[in-house]
Amino acid sequence: MAAPVLDASREQNRLDVLARYDVLDTPNEETFDRVTRLVRRTLNVSMATVTFLDGHRQWFKSRTGVTECEGDRQSALCNLTIRQPTPLVVQDARSDPRFANNPLVVGAPHLRFYLGVPLSVDGQNIGTLCAMDTVPRQVDAEDIVTLKDLAQIVMNEMELRHVAATDSLTGARSRRSFRDEATRILALAARHRHEAGCITFDLDHFKGINDRYGHAIGDAVLGGSVEVCRKLLRQTDLLGRLGGEEFAILLPHTDKAATMNVAEKLREGIASQQFEGVDAAFNVTASFGVASFGPAFADVDAILKAADEALYAAKATGRNRCVVSQNAESASWSLGRRVLKAGQIVFNGGRSVINCTVRRLSEHGANLAVLSTAGVPDRFKLAIEVDSFSRACQIARKADSEIDVQFA
Repeated sequence: MAAPVLDASREQNRLDVLARYDVLDTPNEETFDRVTRLVRRTLNVSMATVTFLDGHRQWFKSRTGVTECEGDRQSALCNLTIRQPTPLVVQDARSDPRFANNPLVVGAPHLRFYLGVPLSVDGQNIGTLCAMDTVPRQVDAEDIVTLKDLAQIVMNEMELRHVAATDSLTGARSRRSFRDEATRILALAARHRHEAGCITFDLDHFKGINDRYGHAIGDAVLGGSVEVCRKLLRQTDLLGRLGGEEFAILLPHTDKAATMNVAEKLREGIASQQFEGVDAAFNVTASFGVASFGPAFADVDAILKAADEALYAAKATGRNRCVVSQNAESASWSLGRRVLKAGQIVFNGGRSVINCTVRRLSEHGANLAVLSTAGVPDRFKLAIEVDSFSRACQIARKADSEIDVQFA
């Protein structure tokens, strides 16, 4: 059964609320993982997820018993859950005509039981907390109350993250606080034609540290690494925790060469630390991406994206190194402001449609997120129903599940 079509304006209202929390594609966090583990144990199911739905997919902020980190929204049972104010209960999907032919039922992960509670704020269901199993199950009122209570814990944590200015573990700025202050600094840099540098870094093989030594020592590694960075940075420099083991730094009045020098000092400082493990002391390393502010970057998200791409290159070429982004030199047009909109890639004379999420949009082009770039032609029309928008475009860049397009 396909989920009923949402009114475009109502769906945009839902996406606007989701965007406010800036949670999509952030790393796993123990706070949310603890909730999914509780769901799995308390309800005695094989799978549990904290799920958020954007324009084209369901994405799991936390998952246990589930291999993939995201999936197609159209076939997701959660896509029906967000359309109703009450929990969705499916005791046996195979005998339920709404889901008997669903690809998640007839194929992996072979769902039979599903219980989903909407994650709701301001009257908008931005996601779900789900309990699932591969065998049919009965559910009683107490199970539903338990899942609703845990869903409220998830939303309380989301609200705390939204308003917090400082990350409680490391003392760095929170993700939202960093973005807000960086936006102000970059606006000043653009107005007065000042230089600014951006660094993103994350700790190499950090999951292995948590798995081997435990979360307490992992927390000490995060805190110690931030403290090293703080001692090497100026008072005017901005340091924020974007999520998990990933951090960002904004350096006002700093050119590319100086930004690279700072990144190297931070890399050496982190590598010089020693931490006490269970059986012996150990060291950690970090990988760094560097970007320099320029006209190619419309806002803080654009420069963070460039630094992130350089960071991924550093990790792909061996880790424990710094790589400079070349985006500012190569870009001749801007992808525009940050947005979160449901879109469609339309081609083959309108007979073929691929759902997407529009992440950035300008008069010149857009950045699109898709489940896969396979099958997406070089030229197509981008449609955004809520804006009555349709433009012919050409792909300028493809990377994994992301496409940059330039409008014709």
